[in-house]
Amino acid sequence: MKTNFIIAAALFCLCLSSFAQEKTYPAPEPMRPGMSEYWTPQPKVVTPGDILINTAPSDAIVLFDGKDLSKWESSKGGDPAWKVADGVMTVSKEKGSGDIRTKETFGSFQLHLEWRVPEDIEGSNQARGNSGVFLQGMYEIQILDNYINETYVNGMVGSVYKQSPPLVNAMRRPGEWNVYDIIYTAPVFNPDGTYLYRPRVTLLHNGVVVQNNVEILGTTEYIGFPKVRPHGDGPIGLQMHGDPSKPISFRNIWIRRL
Repeated sequence: MKTNFIIAAALFCLCLSSFAQEKTYPAPEPMRPGMSEYWTPQPKVVTPGDILINTAPSDAIVLFDGKDLSKWESSKGGDPAWKVADGVMTVSKEKGSGDIRTKETFGSFQLHLEWRVPEDIEGSNQARGNSGVFLQGMYEIQILDNYINETYVNGMVGSVYKQSPPLVNAMRRPGEWNVYDIIYTAPVFNPDGTYLYRPRVTLLHNGVVVQNNVEILGTTEYIGFPKVRPHGDGPIGLQMHGDPSKPISFRNIWIRRL
């Protein structure tokens, strides 16, 4: 009996060995460079702008080219009261002038704008070249002269107003042009009006990253904390601040939808 059991066990092992040999699969084909490459769809060709003569990329929407304010309206409705001269638009602080906004609305985008505080600017803290650019008309990126001028850090130049201070202060001296390049991702809302994905922003100030893919918590309130207000596409807004300092100017504003 013991001999028969040993023979049976040996035959069983032999069968398993044969079965295993039958289930041996070939090794994967060696990788070649072309196996991980694809060629379509090819990206659209965009001609870059020329920074020496302030031209925009070929697929950009030019919001201000130094000629007129045809792409803008008063935030109160009607034509904007800001002034255009010598290729530059300047904030009007006349009574009733107010903020301006684009007639066209946007979701996610890349925005370029240049701004300058007067060389003879006076004032301190927030009362010195104060303005702002509003993303989708809701979220303010602060504009302020912080060249040797301190203020609360979440309200200084390059901040997401009252939320996120800039990583550094890249302000140029008064009379020189500052450049903002803004990459903005619009929010997505749940059916109940809460954020599914909050808005996010990256900001380069004079070529220096001062906001790095920062999450915006909600509206940028002057008094109080961020609020969640469901919305769709919105305009780009520029602020006429009521501080007593001399008004700032803008030029070369363009935007690309993303």
